Amino acid sequence: MKRVITLSVTLFLLSVAAMPTVAQDTKITEKIIGIAATDNRTMHHLDVLTNRIGGRITGSDAYTNATYWAASQFKKWGLEVEIQEVGELPVGFNRGPWFGKMLDDDGMTLHFATPSYTAGTKGVQRGHVVMEPKTRSQFEQMKGKLKGAWVLVTGLNDGWPIDFSMKGDSARTAIMENNITKRRYNDSIQAINRRNPEASPIPLKKLEDAPALFYREMREAGILGIIQASSTPIRALYDRKNLMQMDFDNLPTCPDIKLDEHQYAIIERKVKERRYFQLEFDIRNHFKPGPVKYHNVLGIIRGSKYPDEYVMSGGHLDAFDVASGAVDCGTGAAPNLEAARLIMAAGGKPQRTIIFCLWAAEEFGLWGSKYWVEHNKDKWPKISNYFNRDGGPTVANSLTVTPAMHDAFKEATAKLNDINPDFPFTLNVRNGEPPARPTTAGGSDHAYFAMNGVPTVSFGTGDPKGYDFNYQEIWHTERDSYNMSIPEYMEHSAVVTAVVVYNLAMQKKILSREGLYKEER
Repeated sequence: MKRVITLSVTLFLLSVAAMPTVAQDTKITEKIIGIAATDNRTMHHLDVLTNRIGGRITGSDAYTNATYWAASQFKKWGLEVEIQEVGELPVGFNRGPWFGKMLDDDGMTLHFATPSYTAGTKGVQRGHVVMEPKTRSQFEQMKGKLKGAWVLVTGLNDGWPIDFSMKGDSARTAIMENNITKRRYNDSIQAINRRNPEASPIPLKKLEDAPALFYREMREAGILGIIQASSTPIRALYDRKNLMQMDFDNLPTCPDIKLDEHQYAIIERKVKERRYFQLEFDIRNHFKPGPVKYHNVLGIIRGSKYPDEYVMSGGHLDAFDVASGAVDCGTGAAPNLEAARLIMAAGGKPQRTIIFCLWAAEEFGLWGSKYWVEHNKDKWPKISNYFNRDGGPTVANSLTVTPAMHDAFKEATAKLNDINPDFPFTLNVRNGEPPARPTTAGGSDHAYFAMNGVPTVSFGTGDPKGYDFNYQEIWHTERDSYNMSIPEYMEHSAVVTAVVVYNLAMQKKILSREGLYKEER
């Protein structure tokens, strides 16, 4: 009997000892939800990132400003902060305002953009307009007219600037030489076809085209810049190959203008009619001497019991600068900032370490997240999950997990349907054979985690209220601005992130990796 009593007392004491952890878990979750209901600051964070700081291309002052602002917020809320140097660029780039107009009886304000890390104008520059030459004879015929001209080039803008590297010059030269050979062949075939009108004509070889075939020669002739048609919204990227060969004594000199295709067509028609008119541009693209360093920003809530085990969540801090990077990836950065603030404001003390990650240079090739993964190999087996958000301002409303993870996520998501009935949350189990572990990097910052076997279960999202959000309309374009975000979706996603990340960090074990990927042989 004594042994039974002792055992019963022991079990009772163990259950009592366990109660505070369970109660604290529920209490903190409810506090997170409660604070967010009256004081959700997700859109404030987005406002600062996009409207106060602006387009945050890596290498810009805006990116540096965002780095130190985000770090200061983490520190103010009580997180440990790590500003991690990832690398450096040979030069930096800051975009200023840009303006343009057609000077003519039918004058109009021009709708255009320029890729990042390309040249601006030398103040306000005004000039006539010509079509680009496509053959050597055409170039020789018009080379005097090229001086002081804006040149219309062929092709439809896909976001990239004209490749002005030596490799680009070589590629264009090869096209021109091949076309010379094809023209000679075609001349001979046409002669044969004319001599044999009764026979089926021998087909001619198609000439290859590329925009700005005489790019180097036109620059040397003194053109003001090149103009290419663009669908709208206008997409503007950058060329890493061009950037990495630059230094401050070797900067681009020729503005690369991507003009609304409807306005391009009007101007092209006037040029082909040989009508005289002028275009005027003022493009303030500015460079700064390098090397220019860029950094990851990590906000860390140190685990009280398992400090060397991790739950991670993040998005990229950088953005293309033709707009202000509100969707790509303010919609990842702002909810993660708010999730960190909510956990700290609720008094959360997770058992394992939570790391909120704002990655550098995702748009340059996942450089920031790749750097962290490669420099933290010892942490790979100890990461429960990395949540990545990089898909627009839609609402986090589901998770799809492996069978082995289901119970853990069921516990972690138990309170999510108490937050807002407009946004029901669904937990799905992945069926079928596990996929192979990825061997090449994907399109966002989860890639290098996944390639090394780290779980990267991320939230599914949706547009349940039918706001007709279209990611491709905004992705890397001039429309990527604050007004394209959806506040109620963003705010709810921040709460969901905070609750799930915190609850996973409170569990006794990290997530099981059973069935995550096919077994390697």
